[in-house]
Amino acid sequence: MTIDISTLGRESSWEGVRAAVGGLGVSGFAAADTLQHLGADVVVLDDGDDEALREKATLLEILGVDVRIGPGSTATFPEGVDLFVTSPGWSPTTPLLAEAAARAVPVWGEVELAWRLRGEDAAPWLTVTGTNGKTTTVQMLESILRAQGLNALAVGNVGTPVLEAVMNPEPFDVLAVELSSYQLHWSQSISAQASAVLNLAPDHIDWHGGLDAYTADKARIYARTRVACVYNVQDPVTEHMVEEADVVEGCRAIGFTLGVPAAGMIGLVDDAIADRAYIAGRISNAAELGSVHDIGLTARVAAGGDADRVPAPHVVANALAAAALARAHGVDPRAVRDGLRGFTPDAHRIADVADIGGVRWVDDSKATNAHAAQASLQAFENVVWVAGGLAKGATFDDLVAAARDRLRAVVLIGADRDVVADALRRHAPDVPVVEVDTGETDPMDRVVEVAASLAREGDTVLLAPGCASMDQFRNYSARGDSFAAAVHRLRDRS
Repeated sequence: MTIDISTLGRESSWEGVRAAVGGLGVSGFAAADTLQHLGADVVVLDDGDDEALREKATLLEILGVDVRIGPGSTATFPEGVDLFVTSPGWSPTTPLLAEAAARAVPVWGEVELAWRLRGEDAAPWLTVTGTNGKTTTVQMLESILRAQGLNALAVGNVGTPVLEAVMNPEPFDVLAVELSSYQLHWSQSISAQASAVLNLAPDHIDWHGGLDAYTADKARIYARTRVACVYNVQDPVTEHMVEEADVVEGCRAIGFTLGVPAAGMIGLVDDAIADRAYIAGRISNAAELGSVHDIGLTARVAAGGDADRVPAPHVVANALAAAALARAHGVDPRAVRDGLRGFTPDAHRIADVADIGGVRWVDDSKATNAHAAQASLQAFENVVWVAGGLAKGATFDDLVAAARDRLRAVVLIGADRDVVADALRRHAPDVPVVEVDTGETDPMDRVVEVAASLAREGDTVLLAPGCASMDQFRNYSARGDSFAAAVHRLRDRS
């Protein structure tokens, strides 16, 4: 007998359902654990084989899950599968997923599974995607929601699996959900209370098969939105996505802008965050939600930073988007202000490392693509830019053309530093460029030494690589940690 998977939910019996889970990462483990708990017959497939995977496999096997890990484990499609839950990193061209499509087996992501397993009176979702800024925005949103006194949690691509939060015995009031383009590709029925696309730039093109497909997957976040579709006024593609979206009747388009907001937008009037979207009389009035100086104020002051320093423009834009989503949930203006004040940014996101002889050293190792690096560069007047790594097929012409007047000098590292160097030769030929090649060793001591020799008082040395890190470092965090440690060694010698 064929089982109609689409009718099954949290309270359903999943007995007789055979579910395959592709990948034993964080989301795969959550999916396998949950499906087994619901009564499904679960098989997990992963070609990896390391200590962490083996520990997860052992836990699942104790519960009765059939776990197949190690090389060749994904070579054969399991028989009798009714549902395939895929890792967000698996491309649609992955043979097992292609085979699932050929067999007409439904393929869901962990996020889609989580949505379908929400119970009655479940917490609404406020969803966020974009090429850059997703994690910062959902963390700001979580802080704002908690300042309102709500039991809120940032989940999804930010760390905690959505499924884990949905199945938590103690229900949340609201979830701030970060969604990657991968996760959105496999989502079919999510109906968020409010949703946002922060920005769009080429990224993960190989996975999606082209920019149009990447854009279409990002746009899926707006489908079935119930209260507010939040878009970036400075990025017209996001507004077009809203215009094309099939939303619930009555859903509104809400813009966020670094300029003065028109009616239906949240933006800036001088340094004030002004809401002309969620108030009565918005045609001629605005509600003040705080100031740009409030963003991260508590953490900045605690770290000895300048209380009056204005965050980078893209960080302000993230705060405006978070405010727009929170206001769609009915949050008070005071909670927006207090939540932004209490927000603590993650490490390696425009983090001040030191001030040495009037030169500011900043770690933005999280800027792993050209779009993020360009946004980071726009925050500073005179920059010695540290860039390079794995370019992932990206080009840097637009970035260099936009930032060349800010560049004091450039220090290049990594496997694809020539890609950045070529763009500099074309668009900023007068900017000094030094390539640091230390072979297999950590280059950061040499990078810092070179950058210090190029910087002048009042300059910023900015690590915003625009590239992935895995050619020389374990991840972007390790790259940022290495940079900060080298800067601290320089400071101690000064």
